[in-house]
Amino acid sequence: MLFCKYKRSTSVLNDKNCEPNEEIYEKRRSGIISKSVGAPYELDKDVKIFPKTTEEESEIYSALQQNEFLSNILQEKRYQKFISCMYKQTVEAGEIIIKEGEMGSFVYISCTGSYEIIIGNDTVVTFNDVRVFGELAILYSAQRHATVKALENGSIWVLDNHTFKILIIKSTMEEQEEMVSFLKNVPKLNTAPTENLYQVANLFKLEFFKSNTKIFEQCELGDKFYIIRAGTVTMERDNEKVEELTKGRYFGEVALLKDEFRQSTVTANPPGVECLTLVRHEFIEHFGNIEEFVKLKSGPNIASVKLSEFSNLDLDEFDVIQTLGLGAYGRVQLIQHCRQKSLVFALKYIKKSEVKKPAQQQQVYNEKILHTSCNSPFITRMYRSFRTPKYIYFLLEVGLGGDLWSLLHSQKVKRFDEDKTKFYAGCVLEGLSYLHSLGILYRDLKPENIIVHHTGYIKLADFGFAKRTDAKEKTFTFVGTAEYVAPEIIMSKGYDKGVDYWAYGIFIYELLVGRTPFRTNDPGPMNTYKLILKGIENVVFPEYISGSAKSIIRKLCTQSASDRLGCQKTGIQAIRKHLWFGSMDWQKLVNQELQPPYKPELKNNIDTRYFDTFPEDKNVPPDDYSKWDEDF
Repeated sequence: MLFCKYKRSTSVLNDKNCEPNEEIYEKRRSGIISKSVGAPYELDKDVKIFPKTTEEESEIYSALQQNEFLSNILQEKRYQKFISCMYKQTVEAGEIIIKEGEMGSFVYISCTGSYEIIIGNDTVVTFNDVRVFGELAILYSAQRHATVKALENGSIWVLDNHTFKILIIKSTMEEQEEMVSFLKNVPKLNTAPTENLYQVANLFKLEFFKSNTKIFEQCELGDKFYIIRAGTVTMERDNEKVEELTKGRYFGEVALLKDEFRQSTVTANPPGVECLTLVRHEFIEHFGNIEEFVKLKSGPNIASVKLSEFSNLDLDEFDVIQTLGLGAYGRVQLIQHCRQKSLVFALKYIKKSEVKKPAQQQQVYNEKILHTSCNSPFITRMYRSFRTPKYIYFLLEVGLGGDLWSLLHSQKVKRFDEDKTKFYAGCVLEGLSYLHSLGILYRDLKPENIIVHHTGYIKLADFGFAKRTDAKEKTFTFVGTAEYVAPEIIMSKGYDKGVDYWAYGIFIYELLVGRTPFRTNDPGPMNTYKLILKGIENVVFPEYISGSAKSIIRKLCTQSASDRLGCQKTGIQAIRKHLWFGSMDWQKLVNQELQPPYKPELKNNIDTRYFDTFPEDKNVPPDDYSKWDEDF
């Protein structure tokens, strides 16, 4: 949100050549948010299917499998949906399919003809095979980093990201509903509230057993429960066939209750069987035993807008001291009350004329509603909003120490030691804990979005990407900053608060190392996403990182969200109790009784030494009387 005082350039750090004490000037990272999909009228519509020959389907399938990125985000069922919705388009010699620098929302697969890829004025490669290009656009409308030009008449396959998102959301919701319907037939589990069953559904893993595979044998000790999703199994007892189970049937359910020897042998029938599986200890980690689970009350507290103690203030009572930062649609200014000089705020203003699309307007409303509802010492306060024909205004708590990004890069070695990192990480954890208790996902954790208070404590700021969800709901919007995005966001699986815990692990790594673990020196984020999908286990940690620090980062950054530290029964308390935080006095931190590792040096309450200077905004926007903001 704020652009604080620190020398910057457009250079990008090359991880391979970086030394901790190297003099490097970083650039700030922008977040990304895709167009939201999920309105009932969108999901109720059938997407258009384009028939293809078996040979065409095989060629497209092969191209998708050979693409390192898409092969990681497309599961087997998604391949067919992806292929069925692609349509063929002819191209002429000399036609520009993708133009460098422009925003694009289509992914392509070459069919016939030859093509060249151009960066700047240089031809990088030519090709005439069947291959994917422009694949990043499948996630969100992305800036193109190269031009693709047809060298001769030909044809290409095309798919837009909006159609892909609708396909993924519909299929994910159908799978979730199917799983919950299965669980409603399982004794004990079927007495739990339906909302809780949606949470259980998130724990199941998909396993495939080849034909004639013995899934388990009679008399062996079992701790795994199975639901058949496709195919059949044969159940035998004492070498006698007992029953054949089909889709929707379950077996091994006693394993959820206790350790017990299997009463029968279960074998996968030809051509194989696909099962949803759940291990008992994972169930217990999330919900306790079955008796505890069926009594579990689900759902967080609902955030509601609070009345502000500054509701009687008017904008004309303030003087503008200085611009603190620039945003997408406006800027943030330091303001001081004309008479009560102790009243100092950050005033964020947004040009209404630049917020034209309903999705943008909803995002502004969302920011106001969620941020105003928060009252925590680890989150900046939003006291109230104003509106005029030209602007929307947010009256915010100011942090005169700048932001954590600037503080991090002002260090001689461009990183914090473990004690400083623990303090800052502890503050952020308390902020996330508060948000999650209200059902709010933050979705853009990074040092740039954390302000340094004059006390030396830090606070989460900028709620532009925050969203409130309930226990049943998963959200699908691609949102966040590339280096912090969780794998389930990239894979369009649908996600919940686990994405904040993933980002929290990346955050700890960045404070300790000075850069994120999946950073690349490429201008676009594609290779960063590829590294994220490969996982934290492939990251080589610097030698100076302690074993306990490596442990907490790895446990926060597991590929499976349900296995992530913070996502089990004890929730965020499991993070507080991790060995790395062993010396942390959480109560003193909450009471702000711990001595911060750094305290800004300020002359007075309008000292802006930790911020850059910005030119005056001379572009006065036109009036907007559309009334979309009438509730401000």
